[in-house]
Amino acid sequence: MRTRSLLVRRGIDALVVALAVAAQAELWFEPTETPHLVAAVAALFWSLPLLLRRRYPLGAPAIVLATLAAESFLPGETVVQSQVNVIAVLAAFWVAGTHPDLRLAIAGATLGYATIASVFVNDFTSLASLFLMYVIGTASWALGRAVGERGRRADELELRAERLQRRHESAVAEERARIARELHDVIAHSVSVMTVQAGAARVLLDETPERAREPLLAVEETGRQALAEMRRLLGILRGDEEPAALVPQPGVAELGSLVEHVRRAGLPVQLVVAGEAQPLPPGVDLAAYRVVQEALTNALKHAGPARAEVALRYLPGALEVVVTNDGRVAANGRAGHGLVGMRERVALYGGELEAGPRGENGYAVRATLPLDGAPR
Repeated sequence: MRTRSLLVRRGIDALVVALAVAAQAELWFEPTETPHLVAAVAALFWSLPLLLRRRYPLGAPAIVLATLAAESFLPGETVVQSQVNVIAVLAAFWVAGTHPDLRLAIAGATLGYATIASVFVNDFTSLASLFLMYVIGTASWALGRAVGERGRRADELELRAERLQRRHESAVAEERARIARELHDVIAHSVSVMTVQAGAARVLLDETPERAREPLLAVEETGRQALAEMRRLLGILRGDEEPAALVPQPGVAELGSLVEHVRRAGLPVQLVVAGEAQPLPPGVDLAAYRVVQEALTNALKHAGPARAEVALRYLPGALEVVVTNDGRVAANGRAGHGLVGMRERVALYGGELEAGPRGENGYAVRATLPLDGAPR
C-alpha cells in the first residue's frame, strides 16, 4: 500500500511539473500585455507550490490562488486568456479539500472563491463563466475532500494492521519462548530419569542381571521421548534463558487439582474422563494440561456467571481435550494471548485446535493431540 501511495504521489508531482512547463510554453505562443518576465515568474508561483502540498496542505494552494488573484490586477485579461490557469485553480481547490482539518479546508475553498471573484471583477469575465468556475471549483474541492478522507482511513487501517501484526508476532514469540523453556524442563527431567534408571540397571547387572531388563527398557523409552522433545525444542525460537528446574511439568494427572482451584476461584467446573487411560508422552501431557488451564482461565476472566466442563477423552492414538462453558460470548476466550499460546502448543505436536462460541451462549475449546510422540 505504501508503494502504491508513493507512486501516486510521484505521478501527481509529475503532473504539477507538466503544468508549470505548459504555463511557460503558453507564454511563448499566446500574446499578452503583461511583461514576459513578470508573467513567467507568476506562472511559477501559481504552479510549482503545489509540489509542497503534503507539507503545506493549505499554504501551497493559498500561494497559487493569491498569485492568480494578484495577476488579475495586471493590465489586460492576464488570467482569463490562459487555459492553464483554470487547471491551476481547480488543482488548488482539490489540494485545499484534502486538508485533514475541515475548517482549514473550508478556508482554502473560501480563498479560491475570492480568487475567482477577483478575476471576474478585474478581467470582466461573464457571470456565466463565474458561476461555472464556482461549480467546478466546488466539485474539485469536494473530490479532494473525499480522496483525502479515504487516504487517511487507508493509512489508519494500515497502521492498525501493522500494530496488530506486531502484537501477534510478539505474542507468538513470547509463547514459543515459554514453551521452549517448559520443554527444556521436560527434557531435563527425562535425562534425570534415564540417569537414575541406568544407575539401577548397573547395580542389578552385578547382583541380579535378569532384573536389569526393566530399567534398561525404561531408559530406552525415556530416551526416545527425550529425543522427540529435543527435536521440537530445536524448532522453536527460544527467548532469554531462565534457570531450568529439574522438576517435571504438570500433566493430566494434576487436572483434578487445577479444577478444584478454579472452583475455589468462583467458577463451577466438572471434570469428565472417558476412555481407557493411556501413557502420554511428557510434552503431550504438558500441552493438554496447559490447554485446559488457559481455557479455564479465560472462562474465569471473561465468561461472567457461568458453569464449565472439562472433558478428557482417550481415543485410539489421540487425546481429545474439550473445555466448554455457558457464559457470555462477547469477550469469552478472545482477550489476551491465550488462544495464540494454545494454537502454538497444539500445533507443535501435530494436533488441531478449535475455539469459538457455542451458539448464543457459551464458548468451547477443543484440542486433539496425537499420541505417537513423533516430532512435527
